[in-house]
Amino acid sequence: MNFNSRTFLAFLHDIAASALAWVGAFWLYHNLTLPTTYLSSALTALIWVVPLQALIFWRFGLYRPIWRFASLPDLKRILQATAVATMATPLVVVLFDMQASVPRAVLVLDPLLLLMIMGGSRVLYRAAKERHLASPRHLDSKPVLVAGAGSAADFLLRELARNPAGYRVVGLLDDNPNKAGRQIQGVNVLGTLAELTAWARRLEVSDVIIALPSAHHGVRKRLAETCAAAGLNLMTVPSLDDLMQGRVSIAKLRPIELDDLLGRDLVSLDDQGLATLLTGRVALVTGAGGSIGAELCRQIARFQPSLLILLENSELALYEMEQQFQERHSEQAILCVVGDVRDPFRMQEIMAAHRPSVVFHAAAYKHVPLMERENALQALKNNVLGTAVVARAAIANGAEKFVLISTDKAVNPTNVMGASKRLAEMVCQRLQDEGKTRFISVRFGNVLGSSGSAIPKFAEQIATGGPVTVTHPEITRYFMSLQEAAQLVLQAGLMGLGGEILVLDMGEPVKIAELAKLMIKLAGKTEEEISIVYTGLRPGEKLYEELLADAETTLPTPHPNLRVAKARKVDAAVVEDILAWVSQIDCAGDQEVRDQLRRWLSEYRPADDTSRDVVVPFGRPSRGQTQDNDLEGDNRTLGHVRPRIPG
Repeated sequence: MNFNSRTFLAFLHDIAASALAWVGAFWLYHNLTLPTTYLSSALTALIWVVPLQALIFWRFGLYRPIWRFASLPDLKRILQATAVATMATPLVVVLFDMQASVPRAVLVLDPLLLLMIMGGSRVLYRAAKERHLASPRHLDSKPVLVAGAGSAADFLLRELARNPAGYRVVGLLDDNPNKAGRQIQGVNVLGTLAELTAWARRLEVSDVIIALPSAHHGVRKRLAETCAAAGLNLMTVPSLDDLMQGRVSIAKLRPIELDDLLGRDLVSLDDQGLATLLTGRVALVTGAGGSIGAELCRQIARFQPSLLILLENSELALYEMEQQFQERHSEQAILCVVGDVRDPFRMQEIMAAHRPSVVFHAAAYKHVPLMERENALQALKNNVLGTAVVARAAIANGAEKFVLISTDKAVNPTNVMGASKRLAEMVCQRLQDEGKTRFISVRFGNVLGSSGSAIPKFAEQIATGGPVTVTHPEITRYFMSLQEAAQLVLQAGLMGLGGEILVLDMGEPVKIAELAKLMIKLAGKTEEEISIVYTGLRPGEKLYEELLADAETTLPTPHPNLRVAKARKVDAAVVEDILAWVSQIDCAGDQEVRDQLRRWLSEYRPADDTSRDVVVPFGRPSRGQTQDNDLEGDNRTLGHVRPRIPG
């Protein structure tokens, strides 16, 4: 134990408490008087009792805890020390033959007084530090209501008592009927969440704090809409994951964000299995500076690989990741390497030097309209050829697993980007037979707040006063949080046996127009102030995305959020034809690329192809249509004539 001045003062306090309790026990025994004879007996015994009790207190570690944070475990330790002292004190009395001068009642009263003095002083000290005594309500602070009356609310009230941050909680709201009329930290539970607006008006409150870090996103969404309609400012406490990781305190309030409303329940991960896959081993992430790649790196770091290799073509993005790891994950060994995934010599050099056990291939060109015009060939070279180059380097250097980050746009692609990712999946399926490396492709939809997505653009448009531009009033997309997507990619990498296409459960699709309206409300604006303008579908864009995540087109896995797509077998000759063309061609117009994609993928239907089938939402066939969508031996589900790969 580090013996400093505060430890010494605490030790002196308990010595004084021991002496006071011993003399006080005599005083109580003699009806609040202390005759001279008994005072002499008390002081004689005191010479032996106090050192004994002080030694016991020290041995029980009563001076390690900080008094300001005194809690139940500290009181439990005091109780245990007092119990041992209660048994040891009579031994001293007998040993020094003081039975006649020390009444038995004193031996009972002494530990009770000792417990009250030692425990009470610590509680009073903490209360004083938290200003419960001096300013129990912080009347000069801003009144707020708290939605939630559970553990998070209790922690929040304690934190705000220590650091008020300008807020004073005037009431709690909770849907649990058993909590109505009760109190937490002296604050009343006023009613249910549905009564929020009424209580805000009655108490003249303009700020609400959500203390429901693990609540379903639907609850948070309802609260956000209620507060927006009533003109209330809504804040939230950090997520449970952030709290458990110690990244923030519960009093680190922040405005409610889209992630809080569209996010989903926490992902259940096989931490033991992931530790076997990653802990103490070398992991490589391509595209480490992108949204998904960066989050994958952060999630992988939790499992402490011996080396985490961050491969990125953008010098600035790689520098930012390096700085982030130095600040937040300084204990993790990382290697930041600049490289182009299309460069076979660089990929071979990196993997031969470090021999990663698992490779997560997140590097890709993903922006649909940009890849559709003037950049179609580059999309193929980066997404298809780049995948083949990295994959073959992984095989050559003994990587156990290769995880390709794919997309929902690879399903019945209507754009070059989606078609290129489907070809990348086919490359991985083909290479599965070339070595011992196991290839797993993971499909999912849009990630909240990822670079190039609509959400940052909407936020910027709202900040500048609008209008918010949406392509079509009926356009829908699947969304998941960045953290959830990365965690499920790790889980898919663990579960994959080789050659599968795993599909993430993206939940319910969201209308982009509704998303824009919600963001306008969260910004405290109305649709009269910030208008929504519909600009029309962009090149290659679908109204609806398809994931193949239903029971007819996928098979279940042990994880509830992952399913295996029933993908057709890939013709090796076709894949080699694809790779030969992409690697040899140096110049090709967008139309030539689209013509080649039609030859390789009969399910590919460019957006400007008037002969294409009608795109049916969520993979359901329209009347008179059959669907295939990469299925083998099943023409019942998706909406195009069964494709035949030329061989």
